[in-house]
Amino acid sequence: MSLIAAFTGGTSDALTKRALLTYNVYVIAWLRQLVVVILLAPLLFIIPIPQINEDFFLAFLTALPFEVLAYIFYMKAIKISPLSLTVPFLSLTPICLMIIPYVMLGESVSFSGGAGILMIAIGSYTLNMKEVRKGIFEPIRAIMREKGSVLMIITAILYGFTNTFGKQAIENSSALFFGVTYNIAFFMALSPVIFKIGKIHLHGQISKKTLSAAITPGIFAAITVIFYTVAMSLANVAYMVAVSRLSLLVGVIYGHFLFKETGFRERLTGTILMLIGFLIIALGHQ
Repeated sequence: MSLIAAFTGGTSDALTKRALLTYNVYVIAWLRQLVVVILLAPLLFIIPIPQINEDFFLAFLTALPFEVLAYIFYMKAIKISPLSLTVPFLSLTPICLMIIPYVMLGESVSFSGGAGILMIAIGSYTLNMKEVRKGIFEPIRAIMREKGSVLMIITAILYGFTNTFGKQAIENSSALFFGVTYNIAFFMALSPVIFKIGKIHLHGQISKKTLSAAITPGIFAAITVIFYTVAMSLANVAYMVAVSRLSLLVGVIYGHFLFKETGFRERLTGTILMLIGFLIIALGHQ
């Protein structure tokens, strides 16, 4: 399920990037989430409604502000920088999840799991490997010079919190119930923020063309939500998120073939290292 979420999530990233090349980032961000809500909301009439308690509401509501910030940073990052230099930095989220769930949920990560997660992070270093001839720390400096990369690193940290709180909410409800209700609540929390900072006008900026551009990314995003939340309920949160972050492989491939982004060889090397990290995690967990 995490692997399916990785593919659909990476595809949604690429389709979103394509839409952002033409249209306003805030308009596409809002419309994409609108499509997600329209597709997921009917599930409330199908899925069982679990018993929920105060812990569910606390985790649910605490995650929302982090989610709104992360989503806005994420959309801006993939708009202003190459997909193959932004999406891979979501691989840093599992490193945050080595610490946050240990403190909050009491979950521990095995040695092999930790090694795999760190390998995924090391792979990100090679994304700017051509800069190493200027100095061993130059690939890191190159990351800092790319505004989209910096925004995505912040996003990865924020997702460390949202995934942890999301895990808590799922444990006090059910995966699909959380996935559906959380996305509806997220859309409600996101809308006033998006309309305020983006200065969006429904009649002036939202048209059939912008809606059409957001539909396909929204469909893949909705599919990702379903598989992602179910997978989160079945596995250690650090392992599950590490596997689902294989969407960065999809992102790098799309970046090269769809958007003709340069530096494919070094970025492919980084993704291979991340794939090795995934294998270490999967085999260690087994």
